[in-house]
Amino acid sequence: MKYTKLHFMLSVLGIIIYITDLIVDIWVSVRFFYEGRNVFGILTVTFMLFGTLVVQCFSYSWFKADLKKAGQESQHCFLLLHCLQGGVFTRYWFALKKGYHVAFKNISKTDNFIEEQIDPHKEVIDRMTDLSMLRLFETYLEGCPQFVLQLYIFLEHGQANFSQYAAIMVSCCAISWSTLDYQVALRKSLSDKNLLKGSCPKFTYLFYKLFTLLSWMLSIVLLLFLNVKIALFLLLFLWFLGLLWAFKKQTQFCASVSMEFLYRVVVGFILIFTFFNIKGQNTRCPMFCYYIVRVLATVGILVVFWVSPVSVFNSDYFMPISITIVLSLVLGIIFLIVYYGTLHPNRKEETKPDEIDGKMSQEDCRMKYFIMD
Repeated sequence: MKYTKLHFMLSVLGIIIYITDLIVDIWVSVRFFYEGRNVFGILTVTFMLFGTLVVQCFSYSWFKADLKKAGQESQHCFLLLHCLQGGVFTRYWFALKKGYHVAFKNISKTDNFIEEQIDPHKEVIDRMTDLSMLRLFETYLEGCPQFVLQLYIFLEHGQANFSQYAAIMVSCCAISWSTLDYQVALRKSLSDKNLLKGSCPKFTYLFYKLFTLLSWMLSIVLLLFLNVKIALFLLLFLWFLGLLWAFKKQTQFCASVSMEFLYRVVVGFILIFTFFNIKGQNTRCPMFCYYIVRVLATVGILVVFWVSPVSVFNSDYFMPISITIVLSLVLGIIFLIVYYGTLHPNRKEETKPDEIDGKMSQEDCRMKYFIMD
């Protein structure tokens, strides 16, 4: 697999979206504090800090693991950069610098001191996959809650300023881009996985995730209007179920026990919003159960909201939102069936017998433990 000029431009687009999302979040939080809406300002900053702190923890742990694998000592400057929330930018700097030389100067394989060949294209792809995973974490830890919060504020007041519109649009773009980019990058980094080739599978996967996410987040917003405590209890309960599922599957993503626990906490949070295969196994039954529960929960929220109208909510928005929720969910399920039924990269693979001991050929890298789909 080669890292091309197109891949480099897409990587640049990725950091532009990342920086834009960060700037808009800061802009919105400052605007809230300036207008005296301190609760919304605090929530915006809290979501932003929570997401970036978790991302910095994973980024630094990966830097330490990579340096240890290369036989080098951990450098204090990397720790300082991550404490100053600069870990992702540091990774982008190294990845884009290396990627530029590989894509535009056609660098071939090089030898290291122990005489093993290093493929610079594979090295850049692995670095970009790390960044895709970090962006995915931040998207679901910060982007999805921000999206729900901004929609709630907009519907509560019936109007929004330009910064809130910008926050909603940028969050939507960030969620869509990071989800698709992660799936594409992960399959590039693993030699035993088929690539997600062509525009049709990519857009089908994108629409499946986007529509199911949109339907669910709008449903959460409606539930927040109905009763904030019930909504928070439901989200906490779903997170706890996701956490139990991660422990049951015994994920092996991190080297340390503490980071593995944090990873499972993050997986539980991601499973609140969308389904991912967290162990690379056949998950047809768990996915079926997941979306059955999602459909029932969505229908239940709509029925309860119809039966118990909320005075604080602008009734003019309810019918369009209800229609959007139903249509988004139906379209999302349709795209899901089409993707996994006809367009999934593994759809033509036959079931393979278990490999005997000593014949495992997978590369020893953390990417093979990433959540898969």
